[in-house]
Amino acid sequence: MIIHLKAGASQDRAAELANKLQAFHVYDGTRHILVSGAGQKEVPVEMESEVDQFWVFDNDIQLASKKYRSDVREVTIGKVTIGGNQKKTLLIGGPCSVESEEQIRQSATLLTEMGLTSLRGGCYKPRTSPYSFQGLGLEGLKLLAKMRDEFGVSVVTEARDATHIHEIIEYSDVIQVGAKAMYDQGILRACAKTQKPVLIKRGFGTTLKEFVQAAEFVLSGGNNNVLLCERGLRTFETNTRFTLDLCGVAWLQEHTNLPIVLDPSHAMGLAFGVTPLAKACVAMGIDSLLIETHPNPAVAKSDAAQQLNHEQFKELYNRIQPVANAVGYQIV
Repeated sequence: MIIHLKAGASQDRAAELANKLQAFHVYDGTRHILVSGAGQKEVPVEMESEVDQFWVFDNDIQLASKKYRSDVREVTIGKVTIGGNQKKTLLIGGPCSVESEEQIRQSATLLTEMGLTSLRGGCYKPRTSPYSFQGLGLEGLKLLAKMRDEFGVSVVTEARDATHIHEIIEYSDVIQVGAKAMYDQGILRACAKTQKPVLIKRGFGTTLKEFVQAAEFVLSGGNNNVLLCERGLRTFETNTRFTLDLCGVAWLQEHTNLPIVLDPSHAMGLAFGVTPLAKACVAMGIDSLLIETHPNPAVAKSDAAQQLNHEQFKELYNRIQPVANAVGYQIV
């Protein structure tokens, strides 16, 4: 259940009522909101005079539900606002991993020359093998921050686990919670205490309900700036890395109020399929597209097979523009 208290409710009174209900207390800048579990079906009689509105839910997708908010929440990333009625698809580009200053500088240069504003790059890599490149860590974060200062781009980077989440929050503009980390409540609860955008990737064996409930951890802690990213599911197919669930995206667009990001790079796992998939993604009227691009993918230290070189990235940009125009969106 979500309860909006009447205007004029004090912070202390809202906290007192939340404690009685064993509910989360969220203040969104204009009103006090109480959020309890889906088992709560009625407003207690003694609270009725203090309640402005309330919503009852049959599951714990609540703050993210279109039953609660029919509009898509707006989220600002650097110079660009997406969601709401913006009709913009933010193209986020950059390498899988930050490998050196020269490499990430080339990526930042590419984006700014194309008029794009958001740079991605991993610094703490959640690798399947302990023998694979694990990322530059704090050194990589400082390189991303340096690119932001020099080029005016916003930076997107991933938290591997809760041990370094505060470093990620400090240095990044968008905190990416990866597919392997979306169940890490230490990460989610830390993200809830900041107002920076949080991009949550769907786990490759995760249901839509579980996916959105991860977002609820962040929303219920007071951070409204949450984006949902579909990046492919593990199925029986072995010729592609994963299977991009566009059916799931359609469900998320119908039932949730959060901006949607799509990552065809990780879904396909092979560079030749990224542009065709990106066109399909943009055709769905999504809020952001996450594409991996590297100056020389052949020498990339992680996910080499799926990264586009810079010329291929430019070609992708040119290919998705008419698709975006056809559905009334702008690539930014």
